Amino acid sequence: MKSIFKTTGLVLAMAAALGGCASTSSFTPIAAPAPPQAFKEDSGARFVQSAPADNLSRGPWWQVFQDAVLNDLETRAAAGNTSLQAAAARVTQARALLQAASAELLPQVGVGTNAQRVTVPPALASHPGEVGNPATAGLTASWEPDFFNKLGQARDAAHLDARSREALFENTRLVVQAEVAQVYFKLRHLDTERALVRQTVAAYQDTLRLTQRRFEDGDVDELDLARVRAEVASTTAQALALDLERSVLEHALAVLLGELPSHFGLATIDGWQGALPIVPAGLPSTLLARRPDVAAAQLAMQAAEQRFGVARKAWFPDVSLTASGGYASTNVDELFKWSARAWGVGALLSLPLIDGGRRDAAIKQSEAQWDVAAAAYRDQVLAAFRDVEDQLASLRLLADRCDAEGQAVDAAARATRLSDLRYREGLVSQLELLDAQRSELAGRRAAVQVRAAQYQAAVGLIRALGGGWAASSSLAAL
Repeated sequence: MKSIFKTTGLVLAMAAALGGCASTSSFTPIAAPAPPQAFKEDSGARFVQSAPADNLSRGPWWQVFQDAVLNDLETRAAAGNTSLQAAAARVTQARALLQAASAELLPQVGVGTNAQRVTVPPALASHPGEVGNPATAGLTASWEPDFFNKLGQARDAAHLDARSREALFENTRLVVQAEVAQVYFKLRHLDTERALVRQTVAAYQDTLRLTQRRFEDGDVDELDLARVRAEVASTTAQALALDLERSVLEHALAVLLGELPSHFGLATIDGWQGALPIVPAGLPSTLLARRPDVAAAQLAMQAAEQRFGVARKAWFPDVSLTASGGYASTNVDELFKWSARAWGVGALLSLPLIDGGRRDAAIKQSEAQWDVAAAAYRDQVLAAFRDVEDQLASLRLLADRCDAEGQAVDAAARATRLSDLRYREGLVSQLELLDAQRSELAGRRAAVQVRAAQYQAAVGLIRALGGGWAASSSLAAL
């Protein structure tokens, strides 16, 4: 027994000595960009360094728009969206891999039995051609002491992978929520635009009836009548194109909810007026810490770092301890007799000395993977700042454009009223009236489109900030 423990101790001592002589290398990935002092598009926003906070609750951010239909759509998307279901399954996979990696650190115990019918070697046989029935039964145990933290780093990498998948799930949820809101607002503003075009078609038809009477009375020639008919047909075609666009958006919304487009419908709301949220000045940079895509990239980089450590430790020896206990007999009939009991313990050390550069290649590969992950993390951080700047700029400029479009619509509407009055009195040509009506329609449609763009930018900013700005107070302490 003492000799066994001496042998085991010698194996462990050799492992430590060989590990100390193993070749390793060092590597430092590219650093993440330092945050600027303030948003370019929001001078009141001051940046501070902060830890990832992607686990903080974002809450039902879409409720800032105060729309009951949108609230219902978001709830249905959370339950039925297929992208969310796939992301949840990937989280389950990553957690299972973590469980498997953690199991490698624990002793492995099994039970087994074996029975054979073999020819007894002549030197051991009592007579020529003797046949024996050797058999074994018992427990086996093995354990790999993690002296060099190879298994521990592999488990840590799997843990970081699982957290990265969880962050990607949160990012998928945020993306789906934002897409549902944006498609919904497109539909609502498209309904408003369709109503405008339909109203214009009705106005053109009135003009057509008037022109038809004047043509019959000989007050205008056929050219004026043809122009009005062309305008009616052209505007009707525009209305039909908007109908098609609405159908496509409605189908897209159904897929986002995980529902069949054939069974989904969203009723129009005449004169829909949503509540466009007011973005507070001086948004804190800590809000960006909630972005799950940034957190996922950071965790992926950290996992690559752990795997780099595992690759370096391939130079260290592998050590395993084994033990067995049970029964062994040359005859099955005598297997479970007390005299047939048997046991064994052992220690195994292995270290490849010449591998043709395989371990060096693995280290270089892990270095490259770490570098790729670090560059992806840096790119994700830069994209996060760009997204916020883009949406802040959009909201600022769209607000100014909305005011300008409002003034243009007022002027165009007055020009149409004056042209219509003068046309009915025979003071201007029918062409001038059509031009005025066409300009007013274009202005009103442009105003609706700008308003729709404001909603898209507001949702885009919420997504860029990781889920709204309402939690800024809770993030300030990070």
